[in-house]
Amino acid sequence: MDTITINGKTADITLEAEKTLGELLSGIGAWLEGSGQYLSGIEVDGQTYGSSSLEKALEFSLDEISRLDIKTSNWAELMLEALFGIKNDLELYEKKSPGAPAPEAGFQESAAWKEGHTALFLRDNAADIYLLVPQILDGKILPEKALPIISERIRELQTPALEIRAASPAASEISKRLEDLPLDLQTGKDARAAETIALFSGVTEKLFRLLHILRRGGIAVESIGAFLEEFGSAVKELHSAYENKDTVLVGDLAEYELAPRLLEFSSLLGGLAAPAEVS
Repeated sequence: MDTITINGKTADITLEAEKTLGELLSGIGAWLEGSGQYLSGIEVDGQTYGSSSLEKALEFSLDEISRLDIKTSNWAELMLEALFGIKNDLELYEKKSPGAPAPEAGFQESAAWKEGHTALFLRDNAADIYLLVPQILDGKILPEKALPIISERIRELQTPALEIRAASPAASEISKRLEDLPLDLQTGKDARAAETIALFSGVTEKLFRLLHILRRGGIAVESIGAFLEEFGSAVKELHSAYENKDTVLVGDLAEYELAPRLLEFSSLLGGLAAPAEVS
């Protein structure tokens, strides 16, 4: 191999025992992750291989390659690429007429999809989305039910500060419901209590996703580390008490521990995101 470039710049990489392109990229990929970058595509002697076709090139012998151009992306870029790909496929899949073959898109049998490059990235970085797509392919969830979920995740990546601000009213409303949870449990309003727990879980998961995005974007979150540890412990204790039907403990945790901490979590995230907020 004569030349190796990374994002257009010549890379000083010395080949050792590598024989195939796959062996070389494996080592480069591990090195890239340490710098927050991921392998997202390659060009072999002028032929482009994107994330969806990368597997085809892995068996190439290095002796047969003259020039290798490597493209890298950061975590957010790869996540957006994966989500937009799924969104586009869902929109095509949704439009196909009943009984007609699936459109020419990225969709395939769920077992095959799980082994693809995008799926493997999602498995390690967004497990719920990784599990969602096969359910669509197997007909267990309609595309129109999944599209709002994918669209929300895209917004979180593109404008995390705005999503944090938009989540604040929900956090406030759910905090009030948590304060009411002991009374709901005492008066037999089990359905409302279960709904409150579900809403709390949903908004908490969203806030933690947004925190992860901020961290990945280079925003220091260490200042709220102690709070996060205490909040996470309280959340686990609540779910454990709810599963064990310990209504007294559930009510106490909800009213005195989690209601105020949910509001604080939302406020802390807003403060962290403020420097990067987009108007």
